[in-house]
Amino acid sequence: MFRIDRRSGVATYLQIVRQVEQALRMGALEEGDRLPTAAQVAAATKVNPNTTLKAYRELERAGLAEVRQGAGTFITRTLAQPQSAPDSPLRAALADWMGQAHAAGLTGQDVVALFHSAFETAYPGEAAD
Repeated sequence: MFRIDRRSGVATYLQIVRQVEQALRMGALEEGDRLPTAAQVAAATKVNPNTTLKAYRELERAGLAEVRQGAGTFITRTLAQPQSAPDSPLRAALADWMGQAHAAGLTGQDVVALFHSAFETAYPGEAAD
């Protein structure tokens, strides 16, 4: 479930938190879903189980998850918006735009740079994670 980039400069526990938040925004995780155990994450990513537990505590503090003794860690609410659903017109338009960018020869880094520029214009003062 988690992909850890050890060269990103972002703390490992924050990478886990951000990936859960992203999954919640995209509807890949929903209320009631069980997160993998710290041992499962450690086996899959070679991350210390305590790092995963720290991420899960952060998610709990944010009201996104709850630890149920003996049962695991469960999602308590979603961050998904109807506009970001897989079948939404906005998502379809973005997918079309991405196809156009790819066909025009833009690299992934070009697209990210273009996104950040457009984001800063549309959402001044907000951080694009």
